[in-house]
Amino acid sequence: MARLLEVNNLKTYFFTEEGVVRAVNGVTWHLDEGETLALVGESGSGKSVTAMSILRLIPNPPGRIVEGTITFEGKDLLKMNDAELRSIRGNRIAMVFQEPMTSLNPVLTIGQQLREAIQLHLGLSTDDATTRAVELLELVGIPEADQRVKDYPHQFSGGMRQRVMIAMALSCNPRLLIADEPTTALDVTIQAQVLEIMARLATDLNTAVLIITHNLGVVARYADRVNVMYAGEIVESGSAVDVFKRPRMPYTVGLMASVPRLDATEHVRLTTIEGQPPLLVQEIHGCPFRPRCDWAIDKCATDHPELEEKEPGHWARCHRNPQVDEKTRVPASEAAAAAN
Repeated sequence: MARLLEVNNLKTYFFTEEGVVRAVNGVTWHLDEGETLALVGESGSGKSVTAMSILRLIPNPPGRIVEGTITFEGKDLLKMNDAELRSIRGNRIAMVFQEPMTSLNPVLTIGQQLREAIQLHLGLSTDDATTRAVELLELVGIPEADQRVKDYPHQFSGGMRQRVMIAMALSCNPRLLIADEPTTALDVTIQAQVLEIMARLATDLNTAVLIITHNLGVVARYADRVNVMYAGEIVESGSAVDVFKRPRMPYTVGLMASVPRLDATEHVRLTTIEGQPPLLVQEIHGCPFRPRCDWAIDKCATDHPELEEKEPGHWARCHRNPQVDEKTRVPASEAAAAAN
């Protein structure tokens, strides 16, 4: 597959009165055409800031991209002027935001909001754009689309609003779809429907998907590859199969162990990761996860672990290797079993 997006040494900082918050601190990753990549981690790990950086939507002040490159279709998005960016946002790169009610304009009809991007980027007439809007609503499973296109956001349920957001994002057949917690606040049944719609449309349109989520079940079902973020860095990266079956970083192991198992025959207490993520306004010495890690050794307090290839295509930041370390082999296998 051809390379669609490359993020190299991206650093996005927020300059506050308390100090510099290193929200994204030197991340490097890529996304191929038609691929689904999941970005996972706790709140505050830098996932959404990474996504907002791709579209250069970081509020300035206080935020600023201070270093790195973001190459999309061979062009660096960080070097584009505002007009060039506007031609890409909503057209070549689209985003489904976390909360659909705050993303939709309450005083405009759904049809008006869908038509705006279609007319701007595709140059269609009002009538043709309306026809396209109805087709999009039908595509995402909204009944009586020719009538619902005249309704306002408050007349839709949460799941329906999220479908509208997906329709809006896909209106111009983007090459890249960024979905930031697309199923937040939706019940399980609607979550599954929304995710199936996204997966089907991405396949039909050969659209690459970057999905940001806390839900490891979503990752296991829909993602081709996984990037695990912690404290503004990528701490593990690999195929979904490798990361779930052979996690190589203690933080990933902790995330896997916290997943409930449907096949459990007896009551099993879920594992928790004790402690809190570090304050990113402070300088971190050694491994950021060390205060919460049961596997920490002396080296972890002084040396920052590099992202190393533990096996072909599987990278992790850890001074120890769970695959060969007797002390860590059991927790890793238990975490993998919990995720299956």
